[in-house]
Amino acid sequence: MALGAHVALKRLLVPLDGSRLAEAVLPASVSLAGRLDARLTLLYVMERTAPATAHGDRHLTLVSEAERYLDEVAGRCRTEGVEVDRHVHPNEVGDVARSIVDHAAEMAADLVVLATHGAGGARRVLFGSVAQQVLRRGVRPVLLVRPPAAGPAAGLPAFSLRRLLVPLDGTSASQAALPIATLIARAYEADLLLLRIVPTLATVSGDRAGTALLVPTATAASLDLEETEARRSLEELAATLRAQGLRASAVVGRGNPWQGLLDGAAQAGVEMIVMATHGRAGLDAAFSGSVASRVVAKFTRPLLLVRSPRSAD
Repeated sequence: MALGAHVALKRLLVPLDGSRLAEAVLPASVSLAGRLDARLTLLYVMERTAPATAHGDRHLTLVSEAERYLDEVAGRCRTEGVEVDRHVHPNEVGDVARSIVDHAAEMAADLVVLATHGAGGARRVLFGSVAQQVLRRGVRPVLLVRPPAAGPAAGLPAFSLRRLLVPLDGTSASQAALPIATLIARAYEADLLLLRIVPTLATVSGDRAGTALLVPTATAASLDLEETEARRSLEELAATLRAQGLRASAVVGRGNPWQGLLDGAAQAGVEMIVMATHGRAGLDAAFSGSVASRVVAKFTRPLLLVRSPRSAD
């Protein structure tokens, strides 16, 4: 997706499962809908052989219960002045993630908003969360919202967005997140921080790791040149965005890509990261060292993931 590509977020799909944990997405969803003049669609998918509870709350097993629940949530959202509709998928399914992806396509949703637990046990590593599976199987952007650490009983904090971060790696694929990031930054009049992390000799990975062992001096010099070029190109991009009326700045760091991203986000105090991803989940992500997968597990603020063009098939 080119920097100047036109994007719109006019329909936000918000899947819920009846739990207070899943409702952690509501403040961000309502805020985005209001700022972007978008419509919320609340979705409840009836699950085959569903557990008795959903994240500590009783699982809804009747269509009528699910309809009443979504009506109640929709009413709360409408008090904030946003347009809301709701849909209960009545036929029980065994694959909730696939059903969400299918509904997103049928409803022409521009964004799917889901709660995520972050790090989890072996089941998460092997199979991936519903949120990761939705990202992997679909092509639409996914906004992941982490429930408050104190638990849903503590109440949901209001959503605010003063600064968001877009990680870039020097490839055109990583810029797939920029159109949505700039759209949201305009809507909130927020600062837009562009961040690139160039590896050090100790943190270089992939094919270059072997080269670093054989010719460390040449590899170190190459990485220094990469840092210089990164600063130049990132500042040019920030200048282009500033010329379009955005408050954009650029930062280049050195070190481990995913750790540098998290450290940069913490130091800048960003409320959201918007980043491109290949959509890897489960073992695929574990073996590939996916930066997005690691950030999902560690970042506690909203994370908006956009499928890069080369993985959108």
